[in-house]
Amino acid sequence: MLTAADAGDAAALLAAVPAGRRVALVDPRFVGHVHALRLGLTDPRFPAAAVPGALTAQAEARPALVRALQRTTAAVGAGAPAAEPEAGADAAPQTGAEHTTGQTVGQATGQSAAPAAEEPTLPGRVAAALDAEGTPVHRPALGSLVAAVPADAEQEAAAVAGLTSVDDEAVRLRSAVKAHDGFFTTFCISPYSRYIARWCARRGLTPNQVTTASLVTALVAAGAAATGTRGGYIAAGLLLLVSFVLDCTDGQLARYSLQYSTMGAWLDATFDRAKEYAFYAGLAIGAVRGGDDVWTLALGAMVLQSCRHVVDFSFNEANHDAVANTSPTAALSNKLDSVGWTVWARRMIVLPIGERWAMIAVLTALTTPRIVFYALLVGCSLAACYTTAGRLLRSLTRKARRTDRAALALADLTDSGPLAQAVAAVAPGLRGAFTVPAAALLGALVMVSSALFLPYGSWLTVAAAGVYVLLSGLAVARPLKGALDWLVPPVFRAAEYVTILVLAARSDVPHAVPAAFGLVSAVAYHHYDTVYRIRGGTGAPPGWLVRTIGGHEGRTALVAVLAAVLTHASGFTTALTALAVAVALVVLVESIRFWVSSSAPAVHDEGELA
Repeated sequence: MLTAADAGDAAALLAAVPAGRRVALVDPRFVGHVHALRLGLTDPRFPAAAVPGALTAQAEARPALVRALQRTTAAVGAGAPAAEPEAGADAAPQTGAEHTTGQTVGQATGQSAAPAAEEPTLPGRVAAALDAEGTPVHRPALGSLVAAVPADAEQEAAAVAGLTSVDDEAVRLRSAVKAHDGFFTTFCISPYSRYIARWCARRGLTPNQVTTASLVTALVAAGAAATGTRGGYIAAGLLLLVSFVLDCTDGQLARYSLQYSTMGAWLDATFDRAKEYAFYAGLAIGAVRGGDDVWTLALGAMVLQSCRHVVDFSFNEANHDAVANTSPTAALSNKLDSVGWTVWARRMIVLPIGERWAMIAVLTALTTPRIVFYALLVGCSLAACYTTAGRLLRSLTRKARRTDRAALALADLTDSGPLAQAVAAVAPGLRGAFTVPAAALLGALVMVSSALFLPYGSWLTVAAAGVYVLLSGLAVARPLKGALDWLVPPVFRAAEYVTILVLAARSDVPHAVPAAFGLVSAVAYHHYDTVYRIRGGTGAPPGWLVRTIGGHEGRTALVAVLAAVLTHASGFTTALTALAVAVALVVLVESIRFWVSSSAPAVHDEGELA
């Protein structure tokens, strides 16, 4: 902690700090809660951030900070002091509150730290200069927390009264809980998991360690379910609930201690799906040991859940930055949100992760795996119908104009491989408001229907795969900017996953469905990885990766060919297993390389309810 005599001295001290370190400017007259400073000065997700009287800049924003400070020094003049801690998460005080006095004024209590028209403090002026230059400054919502630079004794007394009337630790605990969670999570988990998060923080545990503990617990639960005994099922249900508590705790710990990281983003984005689908596999193994083969149901549940997520991801990516993004349906939804009970009812209808895992845990302990999967298939189907119908109505009634960024995101989510891209390169783009999703849907119906109704191993199924490739290419020949073009990625996901499921289930080859489960798991991981890269603003996986694993149409056609060539041989299982291993190796190696690299986004996913 270095104290500057004036603005010029602050600039000199700032220049002496090594370029790779985080710095902060804090007005010595600052009065406020410790957590207000913590929110403003220690969040790693933003290059620059500010609260009234304090400003921080990470290494990438340091040059802009120097320029802004130089431009504002003359305007502020000497006698406008600033304190500068040298870097890192220790930039904010860890106990008590900063309380010093001076002449500079500026106050914000109980609201977001929005920029003022005329900033009266040195950190405030520099923050305004950064904004004007084009370097965005994050200003966290402070809520009831106090952050102020009093102008006189009366304002100072008011600020100190605000300090004593608000328990910033209680605010910190409340803000650790995700703002929009499901009913089960909000009322049955978060009331105590936030205290577990604080316990972890005080013992130096990281969110990544808690995330890993949640994964290990879920895998142990899957192993218990795989025993096929009633005791194993009861233990599995209990352990799955413990895993979910830890799953809530890791995010709350990240928000409580502001420990966001690239590795945490990757772990949090993928482990939820790994835990749930591993538990499905454990239930299927346990059921087989009890004489009931439910692998087809397990794979069906995984396919349905994955397709639900793709619908969510695709719709959100298509609309989050759309121009004139309003509709009567959205207005009705917002109106319903003003009625308390409808909010919880609508959150529960979609069967979010909390409700879904609670249902799985209870049914696992009390019933059989077959009943668990029946409940999952019925519940998720109803939820999918509800959410998809709502999104269709919004898309048809809103007058949104898709941006180029949204069209690119949808194109990346389609996961089109070299075959579809070759068709798209020579085919004229489809015209008409709904022709693109219609072409994708027609291709999916041709592919899935042939797998369902033609004799297993028929070369006509391979011909249908050719039609699917052709229609897939036509669907992506033009930018996906239509009102319903967000349906194209989920339609392609459903076509690929369901085709693999149907061909494996109809093959009557031993262990073909478990092998298909592994293949769909590997491909689904690739698709989730694509989603979270796009969400982080880094774009889709590299083109060579999509070409290497064939794209959705290439893999679908390959499985159709394998089914025709290996009609009545155990080689079909071997081929599916080899394909699953190959895809998994390629996508995992590239995914791990990316998420541990410096280019990965330092965000912690808040996620959808489902």
